[in-house]
Amino acid sequence: MPESKKTFYVTTPIYYPSGDLHIGHTYTTVAADTLTRFKKQQGYDAYMLTGTDEHGQKIQKLAEKAGVTPKAYVDKTVAKIKDLWKLMNINYSQFIRTTDPEHVKSVQKIFKRFYEQGDIYKGTYEGWYCTPCESFWTETQLVDGKCPDCGRPVERAHEEAYFFKMSKYADRLLKYIEDHPGFIQPESRKNEMINNFIKPGLQDLCVSRTSFDWGIPVDFDPGHVVYVWIDALTNYITALGYLNDKPQLMDKYWPADLHLVGKDIIRFHTIYWPIMLMALDLPLPKTIYGHGWVLLKGGKMSKSVGNVVDPVELVKKYGVDPLRYHVLKEMKYGSDGVYNEDLLVANINSDLANDLGNLLSRTIAMTVKYFGGVIPAEQAAGEYDQDLKDTAREAIETYASYMDKLDFSRALQAIWQLIGRANKYIDETEPWILGKDESQKERLAAVLYNLTETLRIVSVLIAPAMPATAEKMQKILNVPDSVQTWESIQSFGHYPLGTQVEKCAPLYPRIDVKQYEKEQAEKKKAKKTQPKQKKQKQAEPKVPGVITIDDFAKVKMRVAKVLSCEKHPNADKLLVFQLDFGDEKRQIVSGIAKWYKPEELVGKKIIACTNLKPIQLRGVDSNGMILSAEKDGNLRVLTVDGDMPEGSEVG
Repeated sequence: MPESKKTFYVTTPIYYPSGDLHIGHTYTTVAADTLTRFKKQQGYDAYMLTGTDEHGQKIQKLAEKAGVTPKAYVDKTVAKIKDLWKLMNINYSQFIRTTDPEHVKSVQKIFKRFYEQGDIYKGTYEGWYCTPCESFWTETQLVDGKCPDCGRPVERAHEEAYFFKMSKYADRLLKYIEDHPGFIQPESRKNEMINNFIKPGLQDLCVSRTSFDWGIPVDFDPGHVVYVWIDALTNYITALGYLNDKPQLMDKYWPADLHLVGKDIIRFHTIYWPIMLMALDLPLPKTIYGHGWVLLKGGKMSKSVGNVVDPVELVKKYGVDPLRYHVLKEMKYGSDGVYNEDLLVANINSDLANDLGNLLSRTIAMTVKYFGGVIPAEQAAGEYDQDLKDTAREAIETYASYMDKLDFSRALQAIWQLIGRANKYIDETEPWILGKDESQKERLAAVLYNLTETLRIVSVLIAPAMPATAEKMQKILNVPDSVQTWESIQSFGHYPLGTQVEKCAPLYPRIDVKQYEKEQAEKKKAKKTQPKQKKQKQAEPKVPGVITIDDFAKVKMRVAKVLSCEKHPNADKLLVFQLDFGDEKRQIVSGIAKWYKPEELVGKKIIACTNLKPIQLRGVDSNGMILSAEKDGNLRVLTVDGDMPEGSEVG
């Protein structure tokens, strides 16, 4: 019997269909799709799961407001999500909905099993609840009486509920994480989970609700519906047929090779979900990777804040592949990425139009001009050939290495190093001069073949990230299916001689920057509001070295909790902090790497100046300054007592 294929199972979070998805959600799904396509290239039986988490009080209220049933409401929203994934060329293997009958059946069986083996018990929940975030909060966790995550009002909740005994599995989970260093990635996320949640002690988790009915009923206790954690997280196995009548794929694909999630939900995936799997006596996923946020003007993109960027509109303006390329390139490994439309335009003009597009256009045009579109077999090797071939080999190895590490940005950089080397090769060999000398015809043939072969290799490398662009290049180059494979680029020279190419339109026309800037200026002008002029007070004489209380009041200092801390990707002396101020989260870069390791400050409460003008430090946005004290070469960050809530003002 033939040997079965190696399998690879990758999942995205299942998205909550309470509104339109923004570019941050798009990144996660594009990344998962890119990795799946890459694994398929390498010969894996790769399976990608995505879907929607459709139950909960928030959905029920939105449906009531719209005058429809919850199921009708989610059906309409899910259709829009599927349309977006189709638009973004997402080739998922399965789309699961938590309203699917098979999923409902499995969840009821799982909940009952937990109860029967003593992992869950009935009790009473009393506290504050944020409906938009589907989160419970204690009195001390609230900020000005509001939800610390979204800043919206909370409701007092008092209801009968079931609770999961998280503490029962805490020691076992901690040992597993410590024994499997690759389980939580990147390293900073692992340290955050251990130090902030597991070691301080896990609280029992509310896993049922009785105050609303839009959820999976607890079949042995009428009035209870299964709460989000057991309902949503188990989709990764119910999709594979666990305890239901769907095709049985558990033996083939479980444990998952990768859960790809945003860092804001990594706690649920690295603590709650593994404990549930332990209770079910199932293997844990091999890797859970928590990527950063896509930030806009220094803050997290959020519909409630009104700063979301619609990927559909971007696709209409710039195309699918340019957007896929941009989000993958600008999201550095484990760090936050900053969305900037100016940078998107620059990437299209520089990387896609200039570098890749010009390389293809020039090569095709010269092949048609000098050889009628068919490169002859008679070729003469020369200077620079081997260096181009070596660069191609190194690019393939580097690209594959970074793809396996989920560092999509550096993987793309490896491809563009090869593209840059090929453009330089044209300048070095000067084919336009060779074309004037009949005696150099064989040398010219070799130069153009090497360029065409390089473009073939590039088309295979970019196919996972930019599938439509790869297909277009291969059609222009007339590349046979047999040499569009991963195996075919492991050595140089597989582009078939005698292949006919024809002149083509530019792969990516340049965007008119002046016209673009004009349009952006008109947008800003339309949105601009004229602030009322305030009368200026007459300035008082200033005493050197002395400030007034009014001067001091201009400096806004607030308490923040350190959510994460990572090394700056381009500067050894800088650390990049993600801080929670209660009513907002923001990123600050601080030059304290000499005195602190990134994980040492995670979980601590520090003081930061929050009204400094945002700046960029070595290409990373910084929105404030962390306060510290220094003496005799020793520096310490100013911290506060743990009882002081995030967002408290210092003054």
